[in-house]
Amino acid sequence: MNINESLVLRVAHRSEAKTLATISRLQVEYGLRWRWTPARIRDCIGDRETMVLVASIDGVIEGFAVMKLRDEDAHLLLLAVQPKARQSGIGRAMLEWLEKSSRTAGIRSIRLEVRASNASARQFYEKMHYRFLGQIAGYYDQREAATMMAKSLFPED
Repeated sequence: MNINESLVLRVAHRSEAKTLATISRLQVEYGLRWRWTPARIRDCIGDRETMVLVASIDGVIEGFAVMKLRDEDAHLLLLAVQPKARQSGIGRAMLEWLEKSSRTAGIRSIRLEVRASNASARQFYEKMHYRFLGQIAGYYDQREAATMMAKSLFPED
């Protein structure tokens, strides 16, 4: 799959909240209580301080990300890519888009949490130059640890 020609990155529409919530449920929140419901995703899409990014190929949503912006830092709340589209560069393209947009907005760093058991996600973020900050026991429904990671967008600071 040549994503360079067919990948479209854009802001999510409120009408896509159910699709994005379903992707989250199946790809991120599996085995946990469903927190990223259609209503919550719709609220994020309508929130001026939250960026909801969609990655689509030929009109089909293959991934999405939700990031909360603050004055100088951002919190990547969700990033998901459909299984059939993984390893194609979609996750990298979304993260690079979010980082570039954040730099333009004056954001200095991005932080995130990822399931400690999700080695492929941790490796992805490490390749994208996110550094390990620590772990939070029981972060996910009091039964699974989170690995905290962050990246400075202006490393010369």
